[in-house]
This record gives sequence, C-alpha cells and structure tokens, in this order.
Amino acid sequence: MPMLIGVPREVKEDENRVGLTPSGVESLTASGHSVLVETQAAAGIGFPDASYREAGAEIVSSPEEVYARAEMIIKVKEPLPVEYSLLRPGQILFTYFHFAASDSLTKACLESKALCIAYETVETADGQLPLLAPMSEVAGRMAVQEGAKYLERAMGGRGILLGGVPGVAPAKVVILGGGQVGTEAAKIASGMGAQVTIFDISLPRLRYLDDVMPKNVQTLYSTSAAIREKAMEADLLIGAVLLKGAKAPTLVPRSVIAQMKPGAVVVDVAVDQGGCIETTHPTTHKDPTYFVDGVLHYGVANMPGAVPYTSTFALTNATLPYALSLARKGWKKALTDDPSLLRGLNIANGKVTFDALAEQYGLPYHAPESLLA
Repeated sequence: MPMLIGVPREVKEDENRVGLTPSGVESLTASGHSVLVETQAAAGIGFPDASYREAGAEIVSSPEEVYARAEMIIKVKEPLPVEYSLLRPGQILFTYFHFAASDSLTKACLESKALCIAYETVETADGQLPLLAPMSEVAGRMAVQEGAKYLERAMGGRGILLGGVPGVAPAKVVILGGGQVGTEAAKIASGMGAQVTIFDISLPRLRYLDDVMPKNVQTLYSTSAAIREKAMEADLLIGAVLLKGAKAPTLVPRSVIAQMKPGAVVVDVAVDQGGCIETTHPTTHKDPTYFVDGVLHYGVANMPGAVPYTSTFALTNATLPYALSLARKGWKKALTDDPSLLRGLNIANGKVTFDALAEQYGLPYHAPESLLA
C-alpha cells in the first residue's frame, strides 16, 4: 500500500535543516508514495518549493495540515511543545528525539500514542549507529572549528592559535569520548597541529585510535583523576560522550571547571543528551556561549544546523533507505524484517519500548517485539 509522508518545516530556533532533500522526495514518489512538504521547509538550504514540486511533492501551507494528513512524519529535530498537540495515535514519527534530555517530550509522545522511531538509536548488529553517524561526523568536526574560533581573544578566549606556529607551542585539546564525535574531533584538531588527548573507557577502542591517529594524539583510559588533570591543562575541552539513548554521564564537575585556565573553551557536543560537563546547558546559534568561572562554554544543541546544506544531504543519504522500507512495508513488517530499525523504536502506542529510556524515567518497559504481532 502506498503511504502518505509529511515533511514539516523545522521550528527549533536557527534550525535550517530539513527532513528530506528534493532527491529524497523523488525516490519516494517514484516508488508510488505521496509526499507533503510544508512551504518554505528547505529555504535554509536554498531549495525553493518548486524544487519539491518538481520531485513530485504536494506543497502545503501549514504544519497542521502536514501532521493531520501524513501517515509518517520525517523531520530532523524532536517535536517541540508547539507541535505536541499535532501528533496523532498510530502516526509514525521518524526523527532525532533524544528523549533522555526531555521528560516533557517523553510524556507528550507517550500521551500521543504515536510511533516514535529515533534516528539516534537505530543500531546495526555490530553496534554501529548509522543514522547518528552522519551528524556525529559533522558535530565532531564542528566542535574543533567552533572551539578554535572561540579561543580567539576577540571571542572571549585565551587568544591561542590551535596549531601554534614555529617556536610557539600549539593549543592543548582534550576530548572526552573516542566514538564517532571524538574521533572526528581528534582528526581535525590533530590536523590543525594541536596537542590532542582523547579519553575512552574501551581499551580496544583506545588501541584502534592509537593505531590510526598521528603522533600528536595521545590516548588515555578515562578515570576521574586523569580527566581532572588533563582538563586543568586544556585550552579546549570537548565533550563527546554517548550512552545510546540514555542521559550522558557527568565527567567534569564544576569544581574542575573552576580550576581550568581563564579563557579556556568548553564545547559539549553531548549537550543534547544532557551534557557530560556539569556546567553546560543548551544554547542557540544566535546566543551560543556563556562563561562559568572564567571558562567560555559553547552549548549549541543542534550544531549541524549551522551547516544545513551539508547536514541535510548527509542525513538524507542515511535515512532514505529506512524511510523507503517503512513506506513500502508499513512499520510492523519493516521493523520485523530489520532488527536495527526495531532498535530505533523508543515509544509506541503509549508504551516505552527502549530499555534505557524506561530505566531513566522509571517507566514500565515493553519489548518492541511484543508490539509486532
């Protein structure tokens, strides 16, 4: 059966990404499905409504119409409070949710009885997160780009060039987490000539990083004492910790921040999952930074939104095969046939179907397989 798919315009502040590119829409319509796109949904990446119309989409004037008509909503960021009342029972929502950072969003999605498939918890058999990976790549690279910018004195930083120059030592960059974000950050920081330290709790991961990274990257096993020591030396501290679908652990308390160098910069990429540095909180692209104890904090929760063209294409490349499967088979068969997609089901029919989420909020857990019969 063909499916009617909706692509609303993102309402999060300074969020210019869109759930599907025109080429993604064309793939869906060529497969016999119908697509509704809210007017001006892709204005932030330079695609006019006409480009979606040419791809076979119907352009509609309001988010209310998109949500009221579509069987599946494909977007980028989690629904915001202004969208909660638009969610419908049985409607598929395919987007980033980061439920661990918002009990109000969790409650709203439970009450809606919608089917919430979270990009960030779709997981392959080998532990990879294919729909989180492209934005992690962008965010990891941007963390260093933004950190280097805010280290400039005019931006409030220490006035240090990340890579130094001959005769002058480079900046010290400390990265908490050796996953996708941390790896990308280390690549960029080391390529710019910084002295980089990357922490992780997985010895196999540290061995891998030690093999592939250049000699200006040091790997360290993550302990409170080691993090404290290196944080106090850092010019740029990057939080890159991920617990799949769960709140990030606090690795750097305020007492350590207070001992960091004045004008040092903190970029906490984990802020959309609660942050791994005690003093971070979400900020926006328009007002991205603030000081705590003389340390400059950058806490933008949708960092890839600053480069929406790159990010939208990277995201659609990853999500489109899953969207085509959901549209072609319906959610039950698509999830039955693909265990990785099944792992993305966080909430369905008013029930929590992701174990870490249930544990965090003390809610009953329902195995997602139990809803597929």
